[in-house]
Amino acid sequence: MADITVLGSGGFGLALAVMCQSMGHNVTVWSKFHEEIEEIRTTGELAGKLPGVKIPEEIVLTEDMECVRDKDVVLVGIPTKFVRSVAEEAAPYLSGKTVIVNTSKGLEGGTYKRMSEVLKETCPHNPIVVLTGPSHAEELARGIPTTVALACEDVQYAEYIQDIFTTNTMRLYVNTDVIGCEVGGAMKNIIALAAGISDGLGYGDNTKAALMTRGIHEISALGKAMGARLWTFSGLTGIGDLIVTCTSMHSRNRRAGILIGQGVSAEEAVRQVGTVEGYYCCEVAHGLAKELGVSMPITDELYHLLFEGGNAKQSLKKLMDRPNRHECEEYQTFSNID
Repeated sequence: MADITVLGSGGFGLALAVMCQSMGHNVTVWSKFHEEIEEIRTTGELAGKLPGVKIPEEIVLTEDMECVRDKDVVLVGIPTKFVRSVAEEAAPYLSGKTVIVNTSKGLEGGTYKRMSEVLKETCPHNPIVVLTGPSHAEELARGIPTTVALACEDVQYAEYIQDIFTTNTMRLYVNTDVIGCEVGGAMKNIIALAAGISDGLGYGDNTKAALMTRGIHEISALGKAMGARLWTFSGLTGIGDLIVTCTSMHSRNRRAGILIGQGVSAEEAVRQVGTVEGYYCCEVAHGLAKELGVSMPITDELYHLLFEGGNAKQSLKKLMDRPNRHECEEYQTFSNID
């Protein structure tokens, strides 16, 4: 039995809290949103984030960051743009024995840093494990079989989390490619947003398959340039997470994309759906790709659409009108696959 604090009362954080409590762990959920804590206390659920899922009374709810003190595990389940500030708030209370498990998927604006890098800077004395892969909160919380990856440079900490989190409905694989796992988890949100726009425009399965397939190429190219192993992107945190996010209505990125494809402005779509990580990540990834000299035409067109007033149909036409080429020639720089 482990003592666990979940930072964040979002859907995924609450789903992990429910799962961990069902395994017999002592679980605390921290949130800076008083109204969300009170809603759970009075109704037993948080309808706006995880409708229909009862939050067990045994889970401790708090707004006091001191709740991370002397914990075995602290799970970070908050939007990427708030990870640094929340981690800085938590750091003074953390003991060196605490393993931090990050579930936030994105890149930090302005620095291009992955979330594990942000956490290493803010919590330098704690081991960081990345939990990522195809996992909708709505399904995880209901015990629907789910498989994810755990990435850590020091395997012992990933294996520790694997041991205490594994259930008959939750299977976890250890992966030492932290960069690849984080890039896959962040970048798939961009492609899912594009796939949703395609759906909103009324295009079909052929178009979505093209976006997903060429999307995983872009993800792999950026990841490789950042130091990832190419094979990671054929696994759970690459194609696995891409499939689930591009095809499911649980995906906020896809839902926001559908609205944009139907003519809603990007800003309004994000307002209606809530946290849309692909929207924020697209701007960061666009800049990072230029800095690294990586060609990412889908990301470029999505950036143009989201932030420069572009037109969705015209962006798709530009992608289709690119010069003819051989499919495999673009992979020649990756011939030495790890």
